[in-house]
Amino acid sequence: MDQITYFAIIIGAIFVNNVVLAQFLGICPFLGVSSKVETSLGMSAAVTFVMALTALVAWPIQQFILVKFDIEYMQTIVFILVIAALVQMVEIILKKVSPALYQALGIFLPLITTNCAVLGVAILMIQKEFTLLQSVVYSISTAIGFGLALVLFAGIRERLDFEEVPAAMKGVPVALVTAGILAMAFMGFSGLV
Repeated sequence: MDQITYFAIIIGAIFVNNVVLAQFLGICPFLGVSSKVETSLGMSAAVTFVMALTALVAWPIQQFILVKFDIEYMQTIVFILVIAALVQMVEIILKKVSPALYQALGIFLPLITTNCAVLGVAILMIQKEFTLLQSVVYSISTAIGFGLALVLFAGIRERLDFEEVPAAMKGVPVALVTAGILAMAFMGFSGLV
């Protein structure tokens, strides 16, 4: 496979088919963890780590176990178990390495297990029939796109704290309107790939 295809996978995953803003997967952490840029960066790093490891573990499981034994119907359950184990590992590492970030992420860290963006990427890489390397590139690129959306949204939300917002729009309403506008902005990338 040539470099242009990898470039297309990267640009497509980050901008064109952004997992949050175009495919609307992973909305819970997008709205829940995006109040501060620092927390968003931490969540982005954790999701990137989990997505990359998920690709490295899920692809061989799919190819060498599920397909070999003709039990592809178990894919979703197996992938959820793999993701849960990886998230548990990330949680243990974060607790040791960065207790402040671990506290800041709070309940959203274990919720990566049920983050449909992570499961969606694992299933999509199989559906798209990517090789192992393509799967890893796709997963990391998707996680970068997730992180980009999360950090942009957090930056906008931080800025909105200093602006005069009508009382009826404060909090969740202005956040949802902002998320919609950000999603429309990312839709402009759809002609790239």
